Amino acid sequence: MNRIRRVGVVGCGVMGAGLAEVCARAGLDVLVAVSRPGREADGRRRLTGSLDNGLRKGKISEGDRDAALARVSFTADLSDFADRQFVIEAGPEQESVKLDVFATLDKVVVDENAILGSNTSSFPIVQLGRVTDRPGKVVGTHFFNPVTVLPLVELVGSVLTEDDTVDVAETFVTEVLGKQVVRTKDRSGFVVNALLIPYLLSAIRVYESGVASMADIDTAMKLGCAHPMGPFALSDLIGLDIVQAISESLYNEYREPHYSPPPLLSRMVSAGLLGKKSGRGFYDYPVREKVKVAA
Repeated sequence: MNRIRRVGVVGCGVMGAGLAEVCARAGLDVLVAVSRPGREADGRRRLTGSLDNGLRKGKISEGDRDAALARVSFTADLSDFADRQFVIEAGPEQESVKLDVFATLDKVVVDENAILGSNTSSFPIVQLGRVTDRPGKVVGTHFFNPVTVLPLVELVGSVLTEDDTVDVAETFVTEVLGKQVVRTKDRSGFVVNALLIPYLLSAIRVYESGVASMADIDTAMKLGCAHPMGPFALSDLIGLDIVQAISESLYNEYREPHYSPPPLLSRMVSAGLLGKKSGRGFYDYPVREKVKVAA
């Protein structure tokens, strides 16, 4: 396969914007798909805000910021992805949405060697591949939030993914984007979330049972286990809807009770209390960090 120069990112939320930024800063031509017409300006504002933050912190120069912005364009029409060589889906953690995206990408991406990746946290890669006529070119590329900071990418090949696809994806992620890869089997939760989510769910159950307050549980895990964040602050950062979605995916695959979402988590998601991105989760966050969220 020729050197990957043209990348597509489906979605421009927190993860999508982060992916667009790291690809643009790596010198790639980046096309970002937003959810509907009129949202292109929102996507550019999110990307610009992140780059401006990097400029203020001295991580990039003004010239680097401007060059990165110039490499990114936006669209609300996936048919514009026809010439992309590597596409990363970073939409909502809803299986039906992801299946529709992959079915559409399969029809519009012309290059038969193009790789279709998904940033899913938990859904089986084989199911995404099966809605395409190129399941051998479908791979899991699970980046971590914030994408611009955290170096890890879980690379997930399904039983249908070609070995060459995984090799090319790893070369791209490591040599072009500068990330560190771990390869994992196509199992719900992969490595990180298969270990992390039960821990977060256990913390919620400890709180629900009245053993300790949220603040004390967070403090205990930071000071007693040297964790950089406590489980409630981390859940808010991830997004409670994402925690719930991964929990349900793990439970559906393994049917073990400790994977099931606790009642408090489900009620909070139903109420639209999704964490930092909605301005309120287990903790409250400044108004400037809020975004409109449909409950």
